[in-house]
Amino acid sequence: MLRISEDIYYKTAGTPVGPPAPSPNETVYPRYGSLDNRILIWFVTQQHTYFGGFVLALPIFCVLLEFLGLVSRNRVHAARYEGLARDLLKVALLALSITAVVGSVMLWLFIALYPSFMRYMGGTFKAMMPAYALVFVGESLLLIIYYYSWDRLASPAAKWGHAAIGVIANAFGTALLLLANAWAAFMMAPAGVDADGRYLGNVWHLLHSALWNPLNVHRFLADIMSGGAVVLAYACFRFFTSKSDEERAYYDWVGYVFLFVTVCALLPMPFAGYWLMRSVYAFRQSMGMTMMGGLLTWLFVVQALLIGALFLGINYYLWQSMGRIRGGERYQPYFQYLVWALMGCLFVWLTPHTVMMTGSELKAMGGAQHPVVGNYGVMSAKNGAVNVMICLTVLSYIFYRRANRTMTISWIRTGNGVLAVLFTVGILNILWLSVYGFYLPASIRVGLSWPQAFTTLTVLIGGVAINQAMLRGAKVHGPIEWGKISLRGMVGLLGLAAAFSWVMGLMGYIRSSGRLSWHVNELMADLSPWAFTPPLSFAAKMVTLNMVVFWVAVLGLFWVCQRGQQAAMSVELDAEREAGFLPSASREA
Repeated sequence: MLRISEDIYYKTAGTPVGPPAPSPNETVYPRYGSLDNRILIWFVTQQHTYFGGFVLALPIFCVLLEFLGLVSRNRVHAARYEGLARDLLKVALLALSITAVVGSVMLWLFIALYPSFMRYMGGTFKAMMPAYALVFVGESLLLIIYYYSWDRLASPAAKWGHAAIGVIANAFGTALLLLANAWAAFMMAPAGVDADGRYLGNVWHLLHSALWNPLNVHRFLADIMSGGAVVLAYACFRFFTSKSDEERAYYDWVGYVFLFVTVCALLPMPFAGYWLMRSVYAFRQSMGMTMMGGLLTWLFVVQALLIGALFLGINYYLWQSMGRIRGGERYQPYFQYLVWALMGCLFVWLTPHTVMMTGSELKAMGGAQHPVVGNYGVMSAKNGAVNVMICLTVLSYIFYRRANRTMTISWIRTGNGVLAVLFTVGILNILWLSVYGFYLPASIRVGLSWPQAFTTLTVLIGGVAINQAMLRGAKVHGPIEWGKISLRGMVGLLGLAAAFSWVMGLMGYIRSSGRLSWHVNELMADLSPWAFTPPLSFAAKMVTLNMVVFWVAVLGLFWVCQRGQQAAMSVELDAEREAGFLPSASREA
């Protein structure tokens, strides 16, 4: 007689076809001497995640650069984009090999150190395993074809077909990420199984758990940021070690391009993170409280500090970049006011909702929340702070775009007035929604994030579009003198790269630790005596160690590819000389 069970998430009936979750006596794992299983798995998994994100991001960058080269009417720009794309693709192929090796080591360690967990996950996701292997092999073959067909498909007509191969390869890479995210989301919020953990035969329910969609968006953006950050670090390293002005100009340009790409992924990241955490609260409020109001609260404070530092660093780099632009000094006086506004937003963003206090301190304050400062700890205030920081960063970018141009349109005053009204009304609306949230219950207050995000999106798109229209036909004071940026600016860019990678490792730890001692939340626990959440200081050290090891490995990859990059860069510089852009100094028109 067939047994009918109910899906623990979708509440639909189904017939169990998978293994049950292991019993408690099967999840007490042996310890091999003083080796801590968790630490080893943590290290290898984080390296695999870093490299996996890097392999996902680089081909996307390559295709975007190739498309820019195809549509560019400037021969020098086209040569630069295509040369950089080819160099990065070579690194992506080597990184793909390392990712496969690290992934194999990770799989072997899971089987050796956590056998019951792997038996259960393997049996539950048995239907997806062949698809994952097929997608991985398909992506690998397509990337190889994409790289080695670069010269064979060099004609103008064939180049579009070559770019299409890159698009298909990236589609396979994204599918690989979605499948991997299904396992991580299942461990946090299981679906498609009954109360005993048995798979009920519905692949879509197993795949589409409560956190799968927000986790897909969050990790995709994180991978783009992480990949862009490594290229930023490489550009800074090569800028510092370059022996000629031409090389410094080239890597200054690379740093600028990839900061723009990384920032494009950073701007929607707070909204993606909010969507993920809101989904966590909706699934299990206790898990959300553990992550944001309990054991892991102060890691979110550290994360807030780093995100605030990212926005400050981006603005600092933009203002330092004006040193390479003739006419940029006109906007320098405004920088101090933007810094003060950003610092005010950062302090609000940092303020915790509750703090750890003794009984006497709690009594003296009259509760766990400060009667005034505690208001800044609610999500409406924090969302308001990060949205204002995004608006101010857009304003910095508008100033940067105007730095070496004098507008000639007849409606300059009208355009500036519209921009002033747009930014003023937008920021005031964000602040009003933040204050209004102080007087609403938490269940209603969370809904204010959407009008805040819509306001920010309106300011961002409207501000950039209006400014671009105002710059049409503008008088250019001179070319951008790449390589003329100050050392302080490039050091700031290197710090941004480190912060990007560190934030990604920290958020990965927070997400995994939200399950506490559960392998699969509320279905399968790790009952080993050492299966406890490590102290925050230890977690910070492990995240830093993982980041440093990853960066050393990636810089090693770049060093291996250095000869090819030098040759490609020489071709690009020769093209600039022939076009008359490099008579004695490296410049770009």
